[in-house]
Amino acid sequence: MDLQPVLTLDYWRHFIKFNVVGLTGVFVNEAVLLMLASGGLYYLYASALAIEVSILTNFVLNDLWTFRDRRHGHIAVRLAKFNGLMIIGLAVNLAVLYACASYLGIYFALSNLVGIGVAFLVRYWLSVKYAWIKKEEKSTEPELASPAATRP
Repeated sequence: MDLQPVLTLDYWRHFIKFNVVGLTGVFVNEAVLLMLASGGLYYLYASALAIEVSILTNFVLNDLWTFRDRRHGHIAVRLAKFNGLMIIGLAVNLAVLYACASYLGIYFALSNLVGIGVAFLVRYWLSVKYAWIKKEEKSTEPELASPAATRP
């Protein structure tokens, strides 16, 4: 495993900002989940909607703050890519929520927090690897001809 990217200040800056945004997403997620479930919606449906609302708010905050330096392309494309990748986290979150609530008897709101925690690492990796890909900078250095190209 190459640890070089993990040892950079840039990596840790993004990681910390991502966590701050994620923490706001946890509050949004739990609030929407509790609101919808208290209104009578089945907790798994309420959770799926709550996760999507938090995905959208997290996208806006990450796009404007966390990965501002890595943005490229149209916002609609970035949103579609981010949302598509976060659906994987949604599935992980729902699976953990269901398992904890149904099989372990843990209250669904607490089970949701466990699901958020498990899905966090998947979501961060997907965000860095695929959603906000660092645009490669073109070198301003002139290309050097290879020795084989300079031979007659």
